[in-house]
Amino acid sequence: MLKRFFAPTTEVSAHCDLPCGVYDPAQARIEAESVKAIIAKVADNDDPDFRTRAVVIKEQRSQLVKEHLWVLWTDYFKPPHFEKFPELHTLINEATKLAGATGTKGEFDAGKADELLAKIDRIAEIFAETKKG
Repeated sequence: MLKRFFAPTTEVSAHCDLPCGVYDPAQARIEAESVKAIIAKVADNDDPDFRTRAVVIKEQRSQLVKEHLWVLWTDYFKPPHFEKFPELHTLINEATKLAGATGTKGEFDAGKADELLAKIDRIAEIFAETKKG
């Protein structure tokens, strides 16, 4: 009797772990834009205290880029997306590396920030396609 009481009565399925509309690559893009802005500000400022604070903030923002991309990769994108867009695994991997220690997190290279933004833009294009159905 208890088994029947606790048995599921309705079967549900969802694309992601929460209703759609929760995830968005725009979050990663906003953080990456902050990183690029910090890189530009540091280039124009020789104050060591300012530069120290900038390093800390840039590293935090770069880490957030990685985290937002990882959430998309692990919680939003599903096997059918990776089948339709075979470059998606590589794209996210390259983007997270560009936000990492050899990228914007570890360097003040505006070129790497631009590369990161371009990868995020491509991820956003794919994301938009997946939202169409």
